[in-house]
Amino acid sequence: MKLSKYSFGIGDRFGCQGSAQLAAFIEAKKFGLEITPVWNKSNREHLTIKTEPSDVRKEADKAVAKAKWEGAYFVDADHINLSCVDKFINSSDFFTLDVADYIGKKAEAREVKDFVEEYETLAKEFSASKTELKIIAEKYLFAVKEAGKIYRHINNTKSQKAKNNSIIEVSMDETEEPQTPLELLFILAMIADEKIPAQTIAPKFSGRFNKGVEYVGDVAQFAKEFEDDLKIIQFAIKNFGLNGGLKLSVHSGSDKFAIYPAINKAIKKYNTGVHVKTAGTTWLEELIGLAESGGEALEMTKEIYKKAFDRYDELAAPYATVIDIDHEVLPKPEEVDSWDSKKYVESLRHDRTNENYNQSFRQLLHVGYKIAAELGDKYLDALKENKDIVAKNVTENILERHLKVIFL
Repeated sequence: MKLSKYSFGIGDRFGCQGSAQLAAFIEAKKFGLEITPVWNKSNREHLTIKTEPSDVRKEADKAVAKAKWEGAYFVDADHINLSCVDKFINSSDFFTLDVADYIGKKAEAREVKDFVEEYETLAKEFSASKTELKIIAEKYLFAVKEAGKIYRHINNTKSQKAKNNSIIEVSMDETEEPQTPLELLFILAMIADEKIPAQTIAPKFSGRFNKGVEYVGDVAQFAKEFEDDLKIIQFAIKNFGLNGGLKLSVHSGSDKFAIYPAINKAIKKYNTGVHVKTAGTTWLEELIGLAESGGEALEMTKEIYKKAFDRYDELAAPYATVIDIDHEVLPKPEEVDSWDSKKYVESLRHDRTNENYNQSFRQLLHVGYKIAAELGDKYLDALKENKDIVAKNVTENILERHLKVIFL
């Protein structure tokens, strides 16, 4: 199984927007863009919304059949580890092996010593000392070996027919410190030694990749780092025998408008692919569509915000490393209650040229999907009743703000 050159991860918290999401990829083809959709949903999201991985598979298959989509598509077991992977195995054909929590845990001294001896000459070619190589091995070898355990568990658990028939991504992005291009080089060497057939690698880049809002950091530094990482990957493919289609994966990639031109330029310059993973943006477009609809739907969006505001600590805690909410500019619920449809939409929609846009308001609602989940059928029925306007927002967001800008 092979992932295409360009692929894009689409989260759908409530499993109602599969067709609207796929419509963006269908439209993108009219511009000559062949982009593979990858539906992704993490174990944390399943637990919050009380869904199962099989629900994502059903949604994707249904959308594909309805649209008569003939291209490839995948269902991603997003950010899984050994503790939760089993529930995803039968429904997924893309596995994001998240080993960020294992970075810094030291492998056995013998394993570190063997790795350093094997790659000491290569380190010198990249102007790295034996001591630097040892530090990298001590930092990342245990984590990559954990990725190997997860991969082999998946492969050994799958049916004979499905063995070796999955897309594998190794993810190290949810950490405090970014990985340097030199560290990425030797992480890829470790992946090769573990015989993990990775097709994407998701490092932590410099800067902040907060959920659903703009990139925060030095764009020029990111551009150089991204290009250096691409060169490292091309070197690793040639020298380590890694998958020829191996490419970078950008996590929390939604709405990072500042760096999209740099990504676009780099993948064209090096004639390589990229995987960009998004998650909660579609859920926010649902809220925008409901607010635009006015009436009871608008009142529901205000109710969701009020409850999210009141339960801030609970909702924000799991996402503490990927949100930056300024409480000083968060509107009080009673203020939001007075808003008309236009004010709510403009405060939430990611348009930094609009004076009403409120990044903190957007981030709180981004992590507040649990409130909508607790509304159950009330929320789902509202989506059905306002299906067209919600779908329009979902499709346009993916196509106009993301696919065209990143890939075209």
